[in-house]
Amino acid sequence: MRWIWIDRILELDPGRRLVAIKHVGLGEDAVQGHFDATDGLGPDRPVLPAPLIIEGMAQTAGVLVGHARGFREKVILAKISRAELDADAHPGATLRYTATLDRIDDAGAATSGAVDLLDPAPCAPGADPRVATAPPAPAVPIGRVDLVFSHIDHNRAGVEFPAHNFVFGESFKTLLRVSGLEGET
Repeated sequence: MRWIWIDRILELDPGRRLVAIKHVGLGEDAVQGHFDATDGLGPDRPVLPAPLIIEGMAQTAGVLVGHARGFREKVILAKISRAELDADAHPGATLRYTATLDRIDDAGAATSGAVDLLDPAPCAPGADPRVATAPPAPAVPIGRVDLVFSHIDHNRAGVEFPAHNFVFGESFKTLLRVSGLEGET
């Protein structure tokens, strides 16, 4: 994984479920100009593009699949079976990805996933925007993403791949470390 679209792993039930979050920031290049004023629909409306939300779900589910086999397999996304997103993720919001492992074998794995939107707690008019004055809003389900992964070492069709695991690299190891799962790889 070269571009990480999840910020932290919150929960891991090995071989079953993984929950991760992504904070959507206004400073991210991906949200800038994504629905700009030139579309005729009004002022700029920065959002995290839907394909990157799906990628965040794929990374969450990919970590779950990789963990199930001790990160010994090179896990790649083979198919998006279902991807439905009903809302945009604007800067300031947090996405919660929940991946469930439906099937795993030598050839690969299948996962089902839910994407929830966690809006930040509102603050009172004129108050410091860094301090919430109300409890955070409840999670709002905004999508379902079902995926199929391949263990490419078992599906190489005559293609040779490097011996080292190029899928779960240094940025991935950093994510595990900051999520408190350092000894997992």
